Amino acid sequence: MEDVMLLSRIQFAANISFHILFPTITIAMCWLLFYFKLRFHISKHPVWMRIYRFWVKVFALTFALGVVSGITMSFQFGTNWPGFMEKVGNIAGPLLAYEVLTAFFLEATFLGIMLFGIHRVPPWVHTLATFVVAIGTSLSAFWILSLNSWMHTPTGFEMRDGVAYAVDWFAIVFNPSFPYRLGHMLLASGLTVCFLVAGISAYRILRGDNKKAPNIALRTAVFLAAVLTPLQVFMGDLHGLNTFEHQPQKVAAMEGVWETTQGAPLLLFAIPDEEQRTNHFEIAIPKLASIILTHDPEGEIKGLNEFEGEHPPVKPVFYAFRLMVGLGMLMLASAWLASLVLWRKKQLPNWFLKFFVGMSFSGWIATLAGWYVTEIGRQPYLVNGVLTTAEAVTDIPSGNVAISLAMYLTVYAFLLVAYIKTLFYMARKSVQIEEYSAEEIAIAREYRQQEVTA
Repeated sequence: MEDVMLLSRIQFAANISFHILFPTITIAMCWLLFYFKLRFHISKHPVWMRIYRFWVKVFALTFALGVVSGITMSFQFGTNWPGFMEKVGNIAGPLLAYEVLTAFFLEATFLGIMLFGIHRVPPWVHTLATFVVAIGTSLSAFWILSLNSWMHTPTGFEMRDGVAYAVDWFAIVFNPSFPYRLGHMLLASGLTVCFLVAGISAYRILRGDNKKAPNIALRTAVFLAAVLTPLQVFMGDLHGLNTFEHQPQKVAAMEGVWETTQGAPLLLFAIPDEEQRTNHFEIAIPKLASIILTHDPEGEIKGLNEFEGEHPPVKPVFYAFRLMVGLGMLMLASAWLASLVLWRKKQLPNWFLKFFVGMSFSGWIATLAGWYVTEIGRQPYLVNGVLTTAEAVTDIPSGNVAISLAMYLTVYAFLLVAYIKTLFYMARKSVQIEEYSAEEIAIAREYRQQEVTA
């Protein structure tokens, strides 16, 4: 049984890690596309249509991979975790259905207009379609994160014969951790897109693309990142305080606190040792953890020893949290410095452009690190305090899970490499395109003419 549970956890982790990469881009990307389209409406300059047309192709590719990987992930509720739906399916099922009914159908309906209707519908209809798809991607995040948050802070239900039944849907949807997790994820999506757009645009400039489009896209992404990064730091602090209230064992693992401590230090680095229940090679700032979490230098933080047998694995939570925070600080510093350089010099030096190319997928790494903190930090529970992971796992042979896991990993590795290579191929091809194509100029003229005759 332990082998089945371990393999099933690895398989679900691989599936959700691959899947989350793509919604993390599409949620915010569509809002950025809507902004590009509005700027085109206002200025009628073809450069905004060029930016829109390049990045809408990236959005379409990303959306397709997100849909496919989401479908395979949902199958595992039945194949690998049947106990989950048996015990809490009365709550999880409707929330997943709401996501399909209110978000996915909305996206699917207007996505066709957004991708193929630019010459077939009036300009305002095409822009409206872009806006509706953006609403749909955000709604999808709303429902999925509502379910995920409920699994961390379950409310609004009662147990009857070992099965959860809803008694207050408002309390279920807007459970205590939901607003913070939703805000944190939406801002993470925004930052992921900012650094992706900045990185690909910087790559185009380094390849000799001296057109206006990559420079404008780069400036837009950098300035937006400079605004979103401090907001994310603030939201992350609120999320941490909420977690400290409802899941103190997770915070203890994040901070590496073994014994209940007043005036706990903030560990910049350490090597947690779960066998000896201590840390080695600590580098710490005195009392800072208590100041952050309790706003009191002598505030008390419960240690992991208070939750023996009911706290998560410490090392992955501890290290993933520091990776997420470290990347966040790097994003903050680079976005602010780049904004200052662009404000003064109008162009970034080559070393800074290369840096942004290297940071193209930094949002992915930070998002995955944050999700590992969140999901591993919930262990040993699948639904906090209600259903353990061991109770929900399948009883099929471990060999079957191992075979499907190997297949998933092979396919996902191929698709991920292909996706990244395709993005950079699209960027290289765009370098070879003339200043404005006849089609782009025709679209701009068509938009002007339709507004004149309207």
